[in-house]
Amino acid sequence: VQLQASGGGLLQAGGSLTLSCAVFGRPASTYSMGWFRQAPGKEREFVATITWHGSRTYAADSVKGRFTISRDNAKNMVYLQMNSLKPDDTAVYYCAARTGDIYSLSSGYPYWGQGTLVTVSS
Repeated sequence: VQLQASGGGLLQAGGSLTLSCAVFGRPASTYSMGWFRQAPGKEREFVATITWHGSRTYAADSVKGRFTISRDNAKNMVYLQMNSLKPDDTAVYYCAARTGDIYSLSSGYPYWGQGTLVTVSS
């Protein structure tokens, strides 16, 4: 399976952005999906995850109430809607896939996209 993240950009604090992750090679419904991010000089951190059927999601405390993960298996797409963005949200955002249940550790995801940069200015 291959993953391709897109939708990053430069925007001001308080703005909104939606990231997309396209799944190629196998049906997206095969996988639970996750979004992670890595800010400059920091370790990669968990953002949100969603089950293969989309019925359960889980998000990091730092983004709860602001970010929403969703998916459209018919289109083999996963999304991260980001609202009320803050400068601390600046990072490269990665989508990742795994078989099995949702999981918040990056080590549990064998498949990764290339990342898309989100920069939030104050």
